[in-house]
Amino acid sequence: MHARGQRTDPSKPVGRVPATDDEIKEKYLERAIRELNQLTREIQGCELCPRGNLMPVLGSGHPQADIFLVKFAPVASEIEEGVAFYGRAGNALMKSFKRLGIDPLAVDGTVFVKCPVPDTDDSAPECRARVLSELAIVQPRMVVIMGEEALADLNDLDVPLGREVEAKPGEIQKLTPSCEFLYVPDIDDSLDEEGAKQRFWSSFRVLGDWYDRLPPY
Repeated sequence: MHARGQRTDPSKPVGRVPATDDEIKEKYLERAIRELNQLTREIQGCELCPRGNLMPVLGSGHPQADIFLVKFAPVASEIEEGVAFYGRAGNALMKSFKRLGIDPLAVDGTVFVKCPVPDTDDSAPECRARVLSELAIVQPRMVVIMGEEALADLNDLDVPLGREVEAKPGEIQKLTPSCEFLYVPDIDDSLDEEGAKQRFWSSFRVLGDWYDRLPPY
């Protein structure tokens, strides 16, 4: 910050002024955006999966989110827009965030199967493993895995300092020393049947208590 008025040079050389916390955060954010943009270009140019002329489905949300949502594969609305959690699932989650007092800007979401292939078995393991790169860039405090297929892929990622996590709905587990984990049912399978909705909500609502306990920045 400069004083108002005419700028004058210092009478003697001085060291560099230490960066403020806000400046440091801004630099980290700029780096995260830059790295996610590079990853996006790599995914868009990838030819590992037989997706034809369709574009891959990319993650959505804040580049440095506290909460990182991951489900296994996109549905039709997400494939059409090329964005994860677009459509019914995203709308349902936004309502849930409001009920739980979670800032949507604290959330990021992605899918393992990024390419719209006819059969998810056709998706390349190397492609699904790009979620590990997203995790490394975003560096969330909480990973929410939706469904058993997504859980299996997460445990196959070999997350640095990570431990294998289990399908225990609504139970907070440790994924790494600095990141926690929550397993919930697949949201796309939970929107049309009342019992499934209740099972999803009863496990997902734990996230609200966890978020309330986060220390302020």
